[in-house]
Order: sequence, then structure tokens, then C-alpha cells
Amino acid sequence: MTGCGGGLGGKVEHKAAPVKAGPSAPPVVMFLGDSYTVGERGSQPENTYAPAAARLLGWQVIAGGRAGTGFVAGGTPRLSGTRAKDAFGELFEAQLGWRPAPDMLVVSGGHNDWHYPAPQVTQAARTLLTRAHQRWPGTAMLMIGPMWGNDTPPQGALAVRDGLRALAAELHIPFIDPIAEHWITGNRNTGAGNAPGFIKPDGVHPTIDGHRYLATKLADDIRRLGMAHPARKY
Repeated sequence: MTGCGGGLGGKVEHKAAPVKAGPSAPPVVMFLGDSYTVGERGSQPENTYAPAAARLLGWQVIAGGRAGTGFVAGGTPRLSGTRAKDAFGELFEAQLGWRPAPDMLVVSGGHNDWHYPAPQVTQAARTLLTRAHQRWPGTAMLMIGPMWGNDTPPQGALAVRDGLRALAAELHIPFIDPIAEHWITGNRNTGAGNAPGFIKPDGVHPTIDGHRYLATKLADDIRRLGMAHPARKY
């Protein structure tokens, strides 16, 4: 810009002040899971490991799912031998899938599927993950295998875990394995390991302290995987 000055006259340059970038919005991360993720009856969903981990990592969290559900397990079956009405696939559509795409989707389950054939569980998981990817192609995904209230899960749970882990590898989705990593050790009933301090008298569900502990384990794994700051691809 030119203008008239004082004694010197000539060109006067006006430089715009640098614009400071505002703080970036925290990542939006959705969880889909069972009672470990959303809480069992009588518990508060804000006290589970999912929001606790989000607080540690600085995320905005949306938790979906329902107690007693899984990739196959859920509410009343539509027909004998078919998938349950409230399994993860239906809960994804009802609670999460209609929302704007998040930066990351975390699917945590398999605990309630342990008495179903592992191939059936794996196929249901494949359908869900494929649908989520088609809906939100730029969203990162993370799978968490079954969580267990002691360190001796039944063979059915291990078979489900193995199937989900293999599926995650096939789909190039990072997989966190709480059983193999021994998040919960010992048994509340025998007083061994950390289970007495972190698992409720039902032998299944974490206490509030247990959820906070699980959140630290999850946050550590997420940092190790380099996924602490997910950003949706456009």
C-alpha cells in the first residue's frame, strides 16, 4: 500500500499481524463393546475403561454397545440359530453408524461370544468391520480382544480370541490382546494376583479401580501402537 508520509514520504508497507492457529480439536473416538465398555446394570457408563482411557489420551469419546452383547451374542434372536437382535452389528447401526465419521473406531468384544463357534463369531466380526470401513473409509480402526475377570479363561474364549486376532491381521487392523498381556491376573475367589483388587464379587466385571487400571493398560498399548493421536483421512 502507498500513502503520503511525513518528511520522507514514499511507500509505506503494512504487514498483517501473524495469525495464531487455535488449538486443534481433540480426536473423536468411538467405542463399541459389551458391559466392560458401557457398564453392567447398576453401573455408570462414565466410569468404565473407555472414557477413562479417553481422559488419559485427551480424546472426545462416544461409547456404544450393551451389556451381555458381542459379535454374535445379544438380545432375543430373531429366529432360532440366527444372530441376536442386539449383537454388535445392530448396535453399530442404531448407536454409532449414523453419526459423522470419527477419527477412530475401537471395537472391544468377544467375552460374551465364548460359547458360540469361533468361526461364526469371526464371520460376524468381519461383516461389522467391513460395514464400518465402507461407511467411514477414512476412519482408523482398532480391535480389543476379550477381557476376562481372571487369568484362566475357558477354551471357547481363547478360540474366539484367536479368530478375532487372525481376522484383525488379515484386515490390517491393530489388535490388543488383554488375555495374552495378562491385564488381569489370578482369581478373586482364591485371592491370587490383581483380580481381588480390580474385579467385583461377581468374578466378571471390573471395579471402578479396575476400570481405571484397564484404562492405563489400554492407553499404554495405544501409545505403543502410535495411535494416541488418530486423525481421520479425507
